[in-house]
Amino acid sequence: MGHGGEPSSQQALVEGYQALLSRTRTMLASAHDADWSALVDQEGEYVMQVERLARLDAELHLDADHQLHKAQLLEQILENDLEIRERLIERRDELGKLIGTTQRQRSVRRAYGAGEKASTSPIDMRLTKRSP
Repeated sequence: MGHGGEPSSQQALVEGYQALLSRTRTMLASAHDADWSALVDQEGEYVMQVERLARLDAELHLDADHQLHKAQLLEQILENDLEIRERLIERRDELGKLIGTTQRQRSVRRAYGAGEKASTSPIDMRLTKRSP
């Protein structure tokens, strides 16, 4: 692990966090728009960005100004991340309700469908057994 960092390296790290903040804003917009496929696509890039930043961050020691700026960016990133997670939880709950409703409808159809088959089966059998 490095003990210091060139000002340009420190700036590059902070710019990496700014890019990550920008990505979380885009992801949050997708969540607000219920564009779940776009959100999932962006999430893959987000994870790769976080991994790159973690490696770079481990190699550099930021001066006080860059450390403060990084902390401010991280706070905003985490706020966006929290809101994205809240939207995803809301969506999961919506899907859970839809799945529950669909399962109940399917159970009702099976129950009534089985009853209809049982009541019509003898008639169908009589019709098919008749000979001219």
